[in-house]
Amino acid sequence: MTIPKKVRREITPLTAVDSFLVFDRVKSEFDFPIHFHPEYELNFIKNGKGVKRIVGDSVEEIDNIELVLIGPNLHHGWLDNNIKNRSFHEITVQFHEDLLDEKLLSKQIMKPIKDMFNRSVHGILFSEKTSISMYERFTRISKIDGMDYFLEFLSILYDLSNSRNQRLLSTYTAGKESFENSDKIKTVYDFVHENYSRKITLEEISNLVNMSEVSFNRFIKKRTGKTFVDYVNDVRIGYATMKLIEKDLSISEIAYECGFNNIANFNRVFKKLKKRTPSQYAQEFSGIKRIL
Repeated sequence: MTIPKKVRREITPLTAVDSFLVFDRVKSEFDFPIHFHPEYELNFIKNGKGVKRIVGDSVEEIDNIELVLIGPNLHHGWLDNNIKNRSFHEITVQFHEDLLDEKLLSKQIMKPIKDMFNRSVHGILFSEKTSISMYERFTRISKIDGMDYFLEFLSILYDLSNSRNQRLLSTYTAGKESFENSDKIKTVYDFVHENYSRKITLEEISNLVNMSEVSFNRFIKKRTGKTFVDYVNDVRIGYATMKLIEKDLSISEIAYECGFNNIANFNRVFKKLKKRTPSQYAQEFSGIKRIL
């Protein structure tokens, strides 16, 4: 099964030097479009009865409480549907594919986690009993620091991997996207992430991969589903969300640091991609921890 055209590749705030991110928030609606990303994602929802969950080709209405592990590049999303309660508690943990490398995962003690990661390409729904038992631990990990934070998260992964009554959600799996395997797109990816704070011209990036501007435009559209301008803006907004969450800079400072020449354009692009203003986004994500 191919990814529908309306499914977007999310540029997460997780950078190469981060271990993982925790988003802990109370919200009144689910309006983020169906998306995918190369990071793993654990998503916990409380008071969500009636919300529609889409994972791969699985479409279900969720119960009051649930916990799901999404594997890399599997499209997913939670949408408003038949909802009675307008105060949901959502805790999302995103972490890199290589947070635990293959050498570590090959150890016998890590086999349950490795097997769980392999199953997660379908999306895993954990039992209600497991979800309830994990609630306090998930709320706690956004409030602890340093190595304690990492070890607690590893412990959570281990306990989840050994929990009973797990259910696979999608009948198809998401393989490695061509985005990840193409040398040229990797070159573009690295260059944009290193230079997002300045103006990047189409001529410059086309020359970098030895292509004409017309050919490069077709290439980037085919690989990412976006024009080059939209792709660069996606990366810039991804970094902007991280900076907004950290709350160390003003919105105008963030706009200029992320390559936008004026605040009006930054606000327009941000709202188009995130469906909320930068200030609304910063207020919404109040419980985040970033590990360096």
